[in-house]
Amino acid sequence: MKVEQLFSCHGISEDRKVSLATLSFQGHAMYWWTSLEKEKRINHEPPIQYWNELRSALRRRHIPPYYDRELMDKLQRLKQGSSSVEEYRQSMELLMMRAGIREEERTTISRFQSGLNLEIRDKVELLPYRDLNELVQLCSRVEHQLTRKPFRKDSTPSYSKSFKKEGHSSLPYPKEEKEKEKEKENSSFKAPSKESKSSEIKCFKCLGRGHIASQCPTKKTMVLKAQDHYSSLDEATSSSSSGEEAIDSEEEILPCEGDLLLVRRLLNNQPSDIEQSQRENLFQTKCKILENTCSLIVDSGSTSNCCSTRLVDKLALTTKPHPKPYRMQWINEDRGVVVNQQASIPISIGNYKENVLCDIVPLEVSHVLLGRPWQFDKHIIHDGLTNKISFQHLGKKFVWCPLSPSQVNEDQLKLKAKKDDEEKSKNKNKKKRKEKKNFSFEEKGLGSSEP
Repeated sequence: MKVEQLFSCHGISEDRKVSLATLSFQGHAMYWWTSLEKEKRINHEPPIQYWNELRSALRRRHIPPYYDRELMDKLQRLKQGSSSVEEYRQSMELLMMRAGIREEERTTISRFQSGLNLEIRDKVELLPYRDLNELVQLCSRVEHQLTRKPFRKDSTPSYSKSFKKEGHSSLPYPKEEKEKEKEKENSSFKAPSKESKSSEIKCFKCLGRGHIASQCPTKKTMVLKAQDHYSSLDEATSSSSSGEEAIDSEEEILPCEGDLLLVRRLLNNQPSDIEQSQRENLFQTKCKILENTCSLIVDSGSTSNCCSTRLVDKLALTTKPHPKPYRMQWINEDRGVVVNQQASIPISIGNYKENVLCDIVPLEVSHVLLGRPWQFDKHIIHDGLTNKISFQHLGKKFVWCPLSPSQVNEDQLKLKAKKDDEEKSKNKNKKKRKEKKNFSFEEKGLGSSEP
């Protein structure tokens, strides 16, 4: 609006308005104008030459498409509130001008009246007016009347009443003396109420009144004895006797000294036909790994999830370096085994399917050993009697049943037989290689001896 006033005042022609308006651009506005001119030249479009084109370009750049709707919403919700009548009128006219609303004057009057405060609107509705300006003037006058402080008749002190009551005294009682008298009266009324409440309180130690058990002055306790007899003792004596009894019953137990003994039996021991319970059996089961049946042990004594190097080599599983390599020491080894590789094992048992990250170690008793990390993550519940393991996975509850000791023994025998066959085949291959090498050396020696 200011720019258009300057154009009309100086009589600027239409072809010079764009160049003069862009001269005042600074900062981001200047960057936007130069980039817009470049885009026009690159796209072979005509440049902006008229003021209306520049206004529309500026409107597209800075005013969002929902601006008009937002203005209409503000205008509909506009209320006077804490602002004055004149401020309320100015804000309404500004919103109407920005939204481009042109309506009849009676519609504007009803819009203005609906947003006025109730105390102003109720009084203005009873007064006559011809147009919006008269309505605003009436509202302003009513507003001034409401804001004016009312005159109080009893603002000056009256001495007649006090003169009638006291005769010679011409001044009333000071307020401070009246307040003190009221406080005294209240305190005199409140004192007996506290005494009555305290008298109702009963102590459960001495059965007296006026105090509670924690504030009892006698400090006595009741000690029950045999044959329904009881005696009262002071707390000091009772506490000392109980302390002596506690000291007599205590006994310090130190850890046992000596080397640790392996309690676990060999897994390939043959169980008797009668004993098929799970009392001396670890949790062992079978699982599928890449459509291959493998053995699995769940042991809370292991601090890591492990898989055998034999399994990784046979199934050609991808490995990755361990983030924190460590040394695993067995009972009959001095230096231990360095664990520096890991593998993701795709385990599936029935509907349970999951990839478990395991450390690669030279296991012989099983293909996979799930230790404390897996049990901790799954919140497993182990039934010591049935040796079953229950847990939840993906919102479903699973219960794993263990193998019987006879089944475990059969699996161990099969694993041992396979291992023996593989060792035999390896030894045969080694012998064949040695024989071939010796034969080749003999042929070379014979060839060199010929003339």
